[in-house]
Amino acid sequence: MPISKFFSNFGLDEEKEYFVENLSLILSAGMGIIEALSALQQEMKSKRMKQLVSEMKADVEAGSQLWQAIQKTELFSDQVISLVRLGESSGQLVENLRVIALQEQKERSFRSKIRSALMYPVFVLGLTLVIGIGIAWFILPKLSTVFIGMKIKLPLITKILIGTGEFLKTNGAIVIPLFFIALAAIFFFLFFFSKTKHIGQVIILHIPGIKKVIKEVELSRFGYIMGTLLDAGLPVLPALQALAKNTLLAPYKKFYESLVQNIEDGNSFQKSFSLHPHTSDFLPIAIQQMIIAGEKSGNLSLILKTISTNYDGRVEISTKNLTVILEPILLVIVWLGVVAVALAVILPIYSLIGGFKTQ
Repeated sequence: MPISKFFSNFGLDEEKEYFVENLSLILSAGMGIIEALSALQQEMKSKRMKQLVSEMKADVEAGSQLWQAIQKTELFSDQVISLVRLGESSGQLVENLRVIALQEQKERSFRSKIRSALMYPVFVLGLTLVIGIGIAWFILPKLSTVFIGMKIKLPLITKILIGTGEFLKTNGAIVIPLFFIALAAIFFFLFFFSKTKHIGQVIILHIPGIKKVIKEVELSRFGYIMGTLLDAGLPVLPALQALAKNTLLAPYKKFYESLVQNIEDGNSFQKSFSLHPHTSDFLPIAIQQMIIAGEKSGNLSLILKTISTNYDGRVEISTKNLTVILEPILLVIVWLGVVAVALAVILPIYSLIGGFKTQ
């Protein structure tokens, strides 16, 4: 998707859900597609969404099918397009639109769980960084003037404190903004820039507690998306292709693409799992066995939905436990910073008082 298109469609997630859910309800009441799109166009709040619905309506009036009109907007994922197309061809459009609405809600829930797992440590460490820089920039220069005038031998930690204060006093107006710009650039290239964001994802996936939450979220997402797509009538290969295209985590995307290639070559899930060298890093052995059993018994969609439900519950527990585990670790990090500053300030004063007593 072009960058301009991405930004113009940014922030429309809730309206996308509203559009799909209400389109399903209106069509189930017996209204035609064009009339349904006209009604929904009036209900949309943002100008951008009104414009997109208007474009869909114009395309359908010109003879396009609904899935083609939706695909042209580049607003929805490939799996959504596949479900709409399948629904139109099989006469189950209303049912498939309901599945899409549930999927959109589930996707937002998955993203919310990952954000909640990362938000607390990022907030605490960010606040600590801002307060630390504020102290170093505004308070340390004044303390350094006091310590220099004491005419006593200063501890190493105090010398470092004084050096930092003097440096920031002279260059703070340039160094601090450059530091935040560099931090923002690093953050952008690690987590948002398409060619390098896989590095940031690998870093996150190696942080023990967060890695567990993300893995459970991805397993729940894998089970739910594959299960609902298969249940709606989509074959295994297109379902896997849709999953691979719409997965944001690069390691999982490569894994799903490997499965797509192997199944495209005519292999079963069992053979595909054995051909990938690190399958157990993405799917636990027990989950692999459940999928293999589901494929053999013809109950694969049901098994996948069961996996999703199971891991959905685990994510809730892991997210809560992660906050409990991170709290003392973050407190220790903040405490070490406070102790370092306190020692740097107190030790010279203690030495000065000891000198007065000796005299």
